[in-house]
Amino acid sequence: MATCSSIMTYAKLLAAELLSVTVHPTTPPSFSLPRRTPSSISRAEILGIVVSLESKPRFLKFLLDDGTGCVPCILWLNPRLPPSDHDPTPAILRLQASRVRLGEQLRVRGRISVYRGTLQITVRDVLVERDPNMETFHRLECVRIAKRCYGLGKDDLGG
Repeated sequence: MATCSSIMTYAKLLAAELLSVTVHPTTPPSFSLPRRTPSSISRAEILGIVVSLESKPRFLKFLLDDGTGCVPCILWLNPRLPPSDHDPTPAILRLQASRVRLGEQLRVRGRISVYRGTLQITVRDVLVERDPNMETFHRLECVRIAKRCYGLGKDDLGG
């Protein structure tokens, strides 16, 4: 269960929220959500349907649609060098890439990044959601967190 702690590893967001973040041109870039305190975020969790897919030897690029917008996601298949203890292994990366299929409902967690002026999620985890109710539960959880932690209502979230 999510709490209102200012130290939240992955912010549960709707696509509309993620796509509305303000990008601050620092190195590396920082991101903030409007009307929220604390507003700075670096990692996000979204849930949606894969509506576009592009596979290359070094990466897998796809779009997740949750009904409020489409979020570009990229899953790098080549681990960074030198890898840290927390980085997925090449075998885990291949397994995660195999889960991404058109029409599949996925829960994606990763780092928010910008590529050529476009926000995207650099994917860390991919989970297939088999329960069709999870999209509704995710949406309600995002609204509940926004209301409880930030004082926002459903109208502030595009709902």
